[in-house]
Amino acid sequence: MRSVRQNYKNSVKLTAARSGIAALALAALVSGCAESAGSKPVKPAPGRQAPQAPPARALDSYAAKLRRAQAERAAAAKRWGLAKTPLAAPAPPAKKPVIEFRDGFEVEDGEDLPPVFTTIPTKDKVVFLTIDDGAEKDPAFLRMMSDLKIPYTAFLSDYLVKEDYGYFRKMRDRGVVLNNHTLHHPYLPGLSYERQKREICGMQDVMKKQFGKRPTLFRPPFGNYNEDTLRAAKACGIKAAPLWNEEIFVDHWEYREWDRDLHPGDIVLSHFRGKEDWKGTMPDMVRRFMKMVTDKGYAVARLEDYL
Repeated sequence: MRSVRQNYKNSVKLTAARSGIAALALAALVSGCAESAGSKPVKPAPGRQAPQAPPARALDSYAAKLRRAQAERAAAAKRWGLAKTPLAAPAPPAKKPVIEFRDGFEVEDGEDLPPVFTTIPTKDKVVFLTIDDGAEKDPAFLRMMSDLKIPYTAFLSDYLVKEDYGYFRKMRDRGVVLNNHTLHHPYLPGLSYERQKREICGMQDVMKKQFGKRPTLFRPPFGNYNEDTLRAAKACGIKAAPLWNEEIFVDHWEYREWDRDLHPGDIVLSHFRGKEDWKGTMPDMVRRFMKMVTDKGYAVARLEDYL
């Protein structure tokens, strides 16, 4: 019996010894692999690797930047007498929407002509502010829009802007895109093709000379056009002819649609006007515009970002 117990103990010791030797061998092997690699980092296996989360510090910095931007926007809204802080627009779409003629706004043989439209096809809850002609040149309006960072697009007529091209250069330098609204703001369908072309191409020349670029957007005066208008516009380098779905004045709104409401992608029209024509100023118009837009949960986006 004693012999059996002794044999059992010897067997256990032998197994433990073998396990210890195996562990030492494995450690040596691992150590040898590490030494053979030297100081070079181990490369990952080929193929798609799991994405790594950005450092927490970078996320904190980005969040702080957003908070500062919102605080600045809120302070600007208060300075300019807005009832609420404007909502920030979403990032521009990676894929631009396809722009086509609005139903009922087509012309005969218009497939290859600049499309006429009143809204941008988007699900984003955004609207686009566009301002026409150039009669009023209010420095406070420039400061207000820059402070609030509200984007807008201008459609200019030379007979009005030539009084002060410098004002609109300041606008351009603030990131506003300046577009074509003809030389003299005539009723285009009443003119021949050649006279329409002179009105549109002539304004293209003015825009290039005074502001450095020929626009690709054109708005016909009064929203009136015919096939010749669009053929002439295309010959002058125009790609699209946006109209509008709503118009904002200093004291009221006007609507194209029966529901008298805003819709995602709507283009809103206003004009460069002041107290000579309105019961208020352009900043007053912006306050009314932003109250409606913000109250209804919309942001103001840049039209060119969707074209």
